[in-house]
Amino acid sequence: MAWEGKLNRIDANRWEIPMDESAGMRTNAVIYASEEMIGQVCSDNAPQQAANVACIPGIVGSSMAMPDIHWGYGFPIGGVAAVDSNSGSISPGGIGFDINCGVRLIKTDLTMDDIGDKKDALIDELFKNVPSGLGSKGLTHVGMKDLEQILLNGSTWAVENGYGWERDLEVTEEGGHMLEADPSLVSEKAYKRGLPQLGSIGSGNHFLELDVVENVFDEATAKAYGLKQGTVAITVHCGSRGCGHQIATDYLQEMERYIKKNSVKLPDRQLACAPMDSRLGEDYYKAMCCGANYAWANRQMITHWTRESFEKVLGDSAESMGMDVVYDVAHNIAKKERHDIDRHHEDVLVHRKGATRSFAPGRSEITMRYRDVGQPVIIPGNMSVGTYVLAGRKGSMEQTFGSTCHGAGRKLSRKAAVNSLTIDGVRKEMSDRGIYMRNGSDEGILEEAPEAYKDVDEVIRVVCDAGLTQKVAKLVPVGVIKG
Repeated sequence: MAWEGKLNRIDANRWEIPMDESAGMRTNAVIYASEEMIGQVCSDNAPQQAANVACIPGIVGSSMAMPDIHWGYGFPIGGVAAVDSNSGSISPGGIGFDINCGVRLIKTDLTMDDIGDKKDALIDELFKNVPSGLGSKGLTHVGMKDLEQILLNGSTWAVENGYGWERDLEVTEEGGHMLEADPSLVSEKAYKRGLPQLGSIGSGNHFLELDVVENVFDEATAKAYGLKQGTVAITVHCGSRGCGHQIATDYLQEMERYIKKNSVKLPDRQLACAPMDSRLGEDYYKAMCCGANYAWANRQMITHWTRESFEKVLGDSAESMGMDVVYDVAHNIAKKERHDIDRHHEDVLVHRKGATRSFAPGRSEITMRYRDVGQPVIIPGNMSVGTYVLAGRKGSMEQTFGSTCHGAGRKLSRKAAVNSLTIDGVRKEMSDRGIYMRNGSDEGILEEAPEAYKDVDEVIRVVCDAGLTQKVAKLVPVGVIKG
């Protein structure tokens, strides 16, 4: 079903759904898209979800959607919504089932000449050490007590137990550790689902890529991030696996009962929510923090196995090869932040679902290493075109609660991709581009085929022209591991 409601053009990169479009809207909705993109944006009726989000109790500012917007659970993927941190409501649909799905970028000082003819062997070793695919299990065996500490301390636990370097934490959002986590609020089923999966990518759109820095657009910022044209980098995209999925499932069920019992009027029950000042809202937030910590520990452990894979194949130390983490960003999360609203400082809870924090230079939340140049923002395109590295800019603080896009965004559903594409066709396309691919499942290749995604160049153009971010570098893949 296509969107047929009101859509007013604000400027070259923004469109508005006015608050009189649908009953119950408490504010307007703003969609970031170019004129070339807006037809596709409206084709799956995702704008209706952006309008629905405007009905959330306690919403502050506009309901927003980034140019990678597409249909999701309750909230559109690419959605951003802030609510008053005391009187507003928190909604699991505004965070997603894969809590703290995010992206980590690891640089190296190597070039492809340094890797030589070992590229395929390197990808094979990574494929062995970083399991992928539906239900994949990690190489790390931890017990329930360990998992409790992981849910509590995230990447800190991983580093303290030998999975990485202390300085990795400095360049991880939140230091890889949300302090309000309470593992007692996570169900036994979530524990059991997450226990065997630490250190694995999983399925769906998750991946590990071997990339080369093809272009540098901002030399000074790229230098601050440690990126140099022609060098090799590793991009990791995954989240909280079955643990986060179960946390979301458990609390959605409770919130559906809550809105029914308390007669909370919402246009879609998938927007089920609870006030932040209620016991249920507080419990979910603390459990969500646990899911976020699991995801950061997961990506930290994958970093460790990645470094070990390079060491084994190339015969040098990770330290000597300059394998530092550039940054790790979350794009399915809710964060308590302070923002300027109508010239006043206000404490809000920002839901980012398929949206990335993009704080401008000077914000105290940015590690000192990058505070003068802005927060790194890592935006994958599709498995054939690679990843953009951006920097947060002032426009995001003024317009989107410090948020930007998270990827290219789907233009074909997974079902449509499976029905219209062939395995051989996708493999040939990757091979023709010189990209060596390993995969956890054939179906995953079809679902995540390049043709299933929007033009990431156009998505990036919109968020940069709108002043939310600035281009720093472009990475292109030479090897891909897909779930």
